Amino acid sequence: MADAGLQPSADIARRLEEVRQSLSTAKPAGYMQILNKDLLGEPPSGTLAQDLVAWLANVLDDTLSIVASRPLLASFADRFGEIADASVKIEVGKRAAELLQPKVVSYEEQDTKIKLVLADAYESQEDYTSSARTLQTITLDSSQRAVSADDKAKIWIRIVRCYLEEEDPTSAATYLNRLKTIIHEVTDNAVKLQFQLSQARILDSQRSFLDASGAYLAVSFEPTVDEEERLQSLSAAITCAVLAPAGPQRSRTLGRLYKDERAPQVDEFSILEKIFLDRLLSTAEVQAFAQKLQPHQLAKTADGSTVLDKAVLEHNLLGASRLYANIGIAELGVLLGVDGDKAEQYAAEMIEQGRLAGYIDQIDGLIIFKGEGSGERMKSGQKHGVVGKEIKKWDMNVEALAEEVEKITTMIQSHRPELYALHMAA
Repeated sequence: MADAGLQPSADIARRLEEVRQSLSTAKPAGYMQILNKDLLGEPPSGTLAQDLVAWLANVLDDTLSIVASRPLLASFADRFGEIADASVKIEVGKRAAELLQPKVVSYEEQDTKIKLVLADAYESQEDYTSSARTLQTITLDSSQRAVSADDKAKIWIRIVRCYLEEEDPTSAATYLNRLKTIIHEVTDNAVKLQFQLSQARILDSQRSFLDASGAYLAVSFEPTVDEEERLQSLSAAITCAVLAPAGPQRSRTLGRLYKDERAPQVDEFSILEKIFLDRLLSTAEVQAFAQKLQPHQLAKTADGSTVLDKAVLEHNLLGASRLYANIGIAELGVLLGVDGDKAEQYAAEMIEQGRLAGYIDQIDGLIIFKGEGSGERMKSGQKHGVVGKEIKKWDMNVEALAEEVEKITTMIQSHRPELYALHMAA
């Protein structure tokens, strides 16, 4: 029966009804002739979508047995991709999926083929979310047919890439995690490469820049990738390393990238060189670099600054620690282009996280540098070891002074009790 909302042309409706009323043995040949000759064998008519939906509705009608309808649907699935008009494929594909849904166990292979073509049509119109949702409905765990690890991986990695196109790393990560469970069984090198690249993009989107840099760098060494794409991956690796929080781990990553003989070929080499050599970055250099960043790399952090602002400020702070043994908090703020309070806040955070060695003398308004940190977060029992000898000496002096005051007070109480009582009462 034809769908009430999608009326076929009068001629196709008549032909379908004739086949419907014919003998059961003649129906398969009749439906096949309409599909191959009248629907897909002629230039597309203005009612092609309605005609194909009507054909599907009749083939999947309960009056035709599964044994008879399965070959017909297989022929349709094989030729469905030949339709040039993406909007027709979307209209027909959606309705086909609806018609097959209650019977999908009997038509799993055909259902998969139709949905793959439907996903292609969505992607051709840049509707990646609909493509991903369509692919998610494909049955991959079935008792009716064996689905290889490669076939599962191809669908899951495609879902991942669709969500990444829509800037939805959370949904992409869900399917990447599924893929991780079978990636060791996958033999398709193209899928493995797409997995690596998708993993890098997700880490990048989640602002795990150090991990993302390593993942991009790994892709840049893949011999199966074109030279231009390898350089793009190297460029992305450098960008992520620049955006990563300053500290020992970042320094090691920058070192590997700086020593890569291909690095001078990419635009980001100049900023990489300055950061690796601990040179201060100018505002103009930072602005030029920012113009090439992706939207998520320019997102605001909790304090209102961008990821790049924070990375540059931390780098310049680390660079200042190479130039100065100590510096006033206000002067450091001028050097970093921020107010003194913010400079002190960033310095305190880096010292506490072990990314910068030194301590803050709030009485004199100084930051005393002791070089780059160990990379280990300070523990309460380690604080005295980190802050340096000067603060220990200060504590000892304060303690000694307090002890001397206590001794003098005791002596006055012993030798001049009336004076002690008079002043203590006051």
